[in-house]
Amino acid sequence: MSDLQQITEQIRRFRDERDWMQFHNPKNLAVSICLESAELLEHFQWSTAEQSEDVVRKKSEQISAEIADVAIYLIELADNLGIDLWQAIQKKLQQNAAKYPVEKAKGNALKYTELT
Repeated sequence: MSDLQQITEQIRRFRDERDWMQFHNPKNLAVSICLESAELLEHFQWSTAEQSEDVVRKKSEQISAEIADVAIYLIELADNLGIDLWQAIQKKLQQNAAKYPVEKAKGNALKYTELT
């Protein structure tokens, strides 16, 4: 069993012990991902790119907790929808590799539609 499968089962068990599946429909989980992402982003609000490195050092525990919240909801959403998250990530990485070939994308942040 993979680490992802183990953590998915742990998340399911946590949810089911509390009878929370009734609240964890796709819309609610998607909203929760956005809310937790916003809480993560809040740590960096008003920081420059350089200052954000200092924020990470000073608030690493809180930032880690917010990242975990996002990941937990994301893993549960994929599980509830029957999406193999590992396969979805692999597929998306392949698609991104095709959209952003190294020779065109290296060193810039242009969207694939703007690469020449």
